[in-house]
Amino acid sequence: MLKLIRIFALLLMAVLGGLWGLAWYVRAPGEAMGDAFLRQLAQFGGADMPAPSAGGVQLPQGIALGGAFSLQDHNGQRVTEGAFAGRLGLIYFGFTYCPDVCPTELGLMASALDLLGPDASRVLPVLITIDPARDTPAALADYVSRFHPALIGLTGTEEEIATAARAFRVYYRKIQPPGASDYLMDHSSFIYLVGPDGKVRQLFRPNTPPETIAAAIRGQIRARRSS
Repeated sequence: MLKLIRIFALLLMAVLGGLWGLAWYVRAPGEAMGDAFLRQLAQFGGADMPAPSAGGVQLPQGIALGGAFSLQDHNGQRVTEGAFAGRLGLIYFGFTYCPDVCPTELGLMASALDLLGPDASRVLPVLITIDPARDTPAALADYVSRFHPALIGLTGTEEEIATAARAFRVYYRKIQPPGASDYLMDHSSFIYLVGPDGKVRQLFRPNTPPETIAAAIRGQIRARRSS
């Protein structure tokens, strides 16, 4: 009996030692070794623990963002959440008539992709319009081309946009400034880092540095390689 206990203890030490070494190898920049070890331990036990935030907003346990959608891209092709299969996604909800916030955030997304180098091919960057009345596929094609060659623009009917926005808990509404001849769109402004299952892994507040976004993406890539 004592011999079996010793064998079990040695095996346990070997497993824990291996997980500690793996945690050291895959941990994100700035992540504490203890947190990285607990994440690997959770994955070893079958739990789906998200990768560290590396500066992004970590979703609380039990809170899920993302889900099914069906929209039209700027080339007229139908796109669903299945487009993220086998890779990560960066999603931003905005509109082409946006005067400043949307161009700023899309520029940050583009810079983050540039920082990733070859790993950028593992990420699908997406702009989902909240203004489908004006953002036709042609308008989106012209707009997204100003930021990054991989960026795709998605539009759809009012109902299709509302479905996608609900899945990501995006706030938006049409506003008519006094004396203005045209309307604007008031909306929440987050960049969503989405996993291959279409669910949000992390989100980034406005003006998050592209270095932070790139580091979070690398953390997710490393976590996928080790799983």
